[in-house]
Amino acid sequence: MKKYLLTSIKMTLAMIVICCVFYFSIVALIGKAAAGGGSGEKIMVNGKAVGYELLGQKFTDDKYFWSRPSAVEYNAAGSAGSNKGPSNPGYLKIVQERIDSFLAHNPGITKEQIPAEMVTASGSGLDPHISPAAANIQVKRIAAIRNIDEQKLLKLIEEHTGKPVFGPTVVNVLKLNIALDKLK
Repeated sequence: MKKYLLTSIKMTLAMIVICCVFYFSIVALIGKAAAGGGSGEKIMVNGKAVGYELLGQKFTDDKYFWSRPSAVEYNAAGSAGSNKGPSNPGYLKIVQERIDSFLAHNPGITKEQIPAEMVTASGSGLDPHISPAAANIQVKRIAAIRNIDEQKLLKLIEEHTGKPVFGPTVVNVLKLNIALDKLK
């Protein structure tokens, strides 16, 4: 009995050291070696941090491209989806409110033209990207408000469209809006 008890205690202590010390240290070192030093890549404008590369932000002003809605109001501490099914009445009400808002701010667009991502939250609630289609559908609104040629905005979207090796093409909304502010 003593033999097994001592062996169990030794194994437990060894696993604590391996799992809590070595593993954590390795992950921390990899994080420090990554871009941003493990704190995320900050996006700077005029020496001031305005956001992070992979963290969505809320844009509601009509002169900007809107981000994908967030189920957690872009709070990184509470990253999550809504966990409501597609037939949940509460969820359907929220989606309908988003559709109505999008249509009110984008005249000339029909409900069928709205990309689903503009009215549904992502799984993390923090998605910084939208599809090029979601950006393109907002061009008329922004062009009218900023008095900018639509072709100029379409070119700006194309310049800020990421084409990864795997997965869909995406547009980082924060970077696009920063470039939009720099347009004259």
